[in-house]
Amino acid sequence: MNRPESNDLSTWHKSSYSGSSGGNCVEAREGQRCAIRDTAHRSLGTLEVPAGEWNAMLGAVKGH
Repeated sequence: MNRPESNDLSTWHKSSYSGSSGGNCVEAREGQRCAIRDTAHRSLGTLEVPAGEWNAMLGAVKGH
């Protein structure tokens, strides 16, 4: 787990499964290394993985 180096929200996007009610939100940032974080607890850091691993996980979740 890494501490966030930036809270620049322009580089993060909210999960489409988070909903609009403001609860249980997860944000992701994609690039050479992809990161996810809990919107309610941004100060606790991020989980980062290589882009290939992120894409493999998304493919598995989506059933591809």
